[in-house]
Amino acid sequence: MNHSFRTVLVGPSRCPHISQSYRGRMALAVCLLFDRRSDRLLRQLWDRLEVLGVPTLRSHTHGRHVPHLSLAVLREWDHEKVTKAVQPLLGGGAVGLYFDALGSFRRGRAWLVPAVGVEVRQLQQRVVSAVTETGAELHRHYEPGRWVPHCTLAPRVPLAALPVLAAAVYDVLPLEVTADHAALIDSGTGQVWLL
Repeated sequence: MNHSFRTVLVGPSRCPHISQSYRGRMALAVCLLFDRRSDRLLRQLWDRLEVLGVPTLRSHTHGRHVPHLSLAVLREWDHEKVTKAVQPLLGGGAVGLYFDALGSFRRGRAWLVPAVGVEVRQLQQRVVSAVTETGAELHRHYEPGRWVPHCTLAPRVPLAALPVLAAAVYDVLPLEVTADHAALIDSGTGQVWLL
């Protein structure tokens, strides 16, 4: 069956018959979100980079991205099953994170490197276990042993812009932030379901 992208954007809870992965166009992320102060600091960094000509998550795709730390990213899923599986795992209180480095993945994704304790790594493993038990397809980069904790700043930084990005980031680091709640986020639409 051929569905237009606009139809898919309605969201998984309203169109359960539509494949949740839509191959390459959308994914569901299980994320830690930041408290107001931390969110504001990260958005200010996005704004600073945008002024310097480095496109960030602020202006990427639908423009509704939020600062986050993804614990799992799913390629296919049953929204209701995933929600029920992760909800009990993500109410354990605030988590402090310390950013003091800049990282980069292939294809130019630049991100802040958090120092994470064993409790965050164990939480990520529990979340992955819970979502895969629902039958969801986990993105390979979130498999235990492959997961690299990160907070994305800019998704596609040209090599020539890396010095500008690095200078702006290192002007504000280190940052101490707090993740105090969690959500499921549809990367294709920006829709957020708080947990």
